[in-house]
Amino acid sequence: MRTPAYVFNNTRQGPDNPRQDAPTEPEPYLASGQLKRAVNLAIALERPLLLEGEAGCGKTRLARAVAYELGLPFYSWSVRSTSKAQEGLYTYDAMLRLHDVQTKQRAPEGADTQAAGQSGRDPQNPGDYLRLGALGKAFELRDYPAVVLIDEIDKADIDFPNDLLTVLDDPWEFEIPEMDEANRKVKAAHKPIVIVTSNKEKGNLPAPFLRRCVYFYLEFPGEKELEAIVAEHHRIIEKQKQGEMTEAAARSFSELAAEAVRRFRLMREEGGLHKKPGTSEFLDWMRALSEHDSTPYTAKRLKEEPKLPYPELLFKLRADWQRHGA
Repeated sequence: MRTPAYVFNNTRQGPDNPRQDAPTEPEPYLASGQLKRAVNLAIALERPLLLEGEAGCGKTRLARAVAYELGLPFYSWSVRSTSKAQEGLYTYDAMLRLHDVQTKQRAPEGADTQAAGQSGRDPQNPGDYLRLGALGKAFELRDYPAVVLIDEIDKADIDFPNDLLTVLDDPWEFEIPEMDEANRKVKAAHKPIVIVTSNKEKGNLPAPFLRRCVYFYLEFPGEKELEAIVAEHHRIIEKQKQGEMTEAAARSFSELAAEAVRRFRLMREEGGLHKKPGTSEFLDWMRALSEHDSTPYTAKRLKEEPKLPYPELLFKLRADWQRHGA
């Protein structure tokens, strides 16, 4: 296996010269050694990385963290139930082009005007009516790859993943029939780093697609991992405020985080929830505990509270709310 040009170490530090469209804000993502290995195997083998796991366990944020650290362009594609594979490549607005042709035909002879009223579009140029999708943008890059997130692939119909294989495999190219012969074929000069997420909403993905992917199941973070995630997010927030916590304040926050993690995991594991809150809900809850009131919560105060404070941040279904939040 050849040594890849890009290696993800989860340093949470971006390069000094990020490429255009690369994330500029740090992503406080904490990846395990196994997850880092899976990312780097996907990069080296030039295969999509398929991430599965329950909602809220951190699948979506990984792609941005990879793009930030490597300083590469980041393109995200949120899949819907009606999504088709072509949308990730390009869309073509034939109706707009027809409208512009008709507008130009109705213009007075000799008038110095453009179609659609100074739009800058030329009906004779089909490229003016093309819009590249996430994969299309990545394929067009000439000097470096991009990181592409295909989020919640299982929302689409069963044929969608297999349709993607026609472009996420050799020769890594696609055609745009609407363009002239010279510009019809788009071939990736650098194969993108593709990260695909799935919640298994519709069962297993097709076997041909699974064979093509590097697979990783992302477990929900344990207590120590959650505490580390909170600490990293808090560090970023404090840095943005350009302030420094006193030693006593830092110790108090650490104790609060430990107690918050304990109660949060107890609620998730023993609360009989219909919809368990994820990492993002926990981080919002932690910020409310430490920042929302004029007097922040302490570990002691949180431990003595019979009901979890700020339940509106944790419970998103009526049955869970009535049981724990009301």
